[in-house]
Amino acid sequence: MSGSALLYCAGGGIGDSLVASVVARALHARFTRVDALTVPGHRSTLERCADIDAVLVDDGETIDELATRLRERGYDACAITWATARVARVAHRAKIPIRVGQARRLYSHLFTHRVEVRSERGNVTSPWVDILLDYARALDCDTSDRVPSFVPTERDRADADALLEGLGLTQYAIVHPTNAVAPKRGNWPSQGWSALARTLRERFDVPVLISGSAVDREINDAIVRDSGATSIAGQLGIGGFGALAARARAFVGITTGSMHVAAAVGAPTVGIFPFQSDFPERWAPMGSRTAIVRASYPCHPGDVKETCADYACIANLDVPRIMAAVSDLLS
Repeated sequence: MSGSALLYCAGGGIGDSLVASVVARALHARFTRVDALTVPGHRSTLERCADIDAVLVDDGETIDELATRLRERGYDACAITWATARVARVAHRAKIPIRVGQARRLYSHLFTHRVEVRSERGNVTSPWVDILLDYARALDCDTSDRVPSFVPTERDRADADALLEGLGLTQYAIVHPTNAVAPKRGNWPSQGWSALARTLRERFDVPVLISGSAVDREINDAIVRDSGATSIAGQLGIGGFGALAARARAFVGITTGSMHVAAAVGAPTVGIFPFQSDFPERWAPMGSRTAIVRASYPCHPGDVKETCADYACIANLDVPRIMAAVSDLLS
């Protein structure tokens, strides 16, 4: 084992980058140092992944400027799990000798090793982490440990402690009701989540915290009014949330980055996949205590989360099935 490798992971949300960090673990089978290159919004997540030695940020500088910065670090190989024409050119101009990227792209000729993405061939059942590990396998690297590493810092734990002290809580469950499109659409129902929060509190006799970012506050406040839960939207960064989730009685939430973080820190995690267009096998949380609840509401044909007119599946969450999944994890 010698040399260094670069992992570029920046596509999608923070959950995508967290899952992609497992590729760094696989690359460590061959390379002494594995760094990550990502976008500013994903930096905090990847800095808490033990498999990554350093996190570099692509902050929009020119291709030549970024390529020069990478060339100075002397990478022997790079694996680009979410390629764009810009990133392909950066790796090529940085003169990284081995460059692994997606096949069947206009810029694929810039890679020395090209990977056909299984999902593009119609595969909807392979976990995304296995699909991404094909990039490491192109370099004869692999790992049997598929659970992402997320390690909150001392400051993260102090932030979580301060929040809990202010709320006077030692035991709690977390419900995460929103994904990236929820605050943008303006019609995200709250009643299903309110029913879930009430049932969790009554069944397990614990307070329920409704998590989310600052832009989720309006949705969270509606749930709080109807359920007696407590919103913590925007009160913790991703590291503080990880520290909070690690101590939770359970985390229950829609498929999003927070779900993947909760699973990674060991929280009993139930991921809810409410849309018929979801891919539960692909995006299921990876961890020692996880479960998924699949779509049960009969969506209109063609409904996807970005364009759905009424989000009836959210309004009509299958609370009994969700509670059964939580109970199974906690039994």
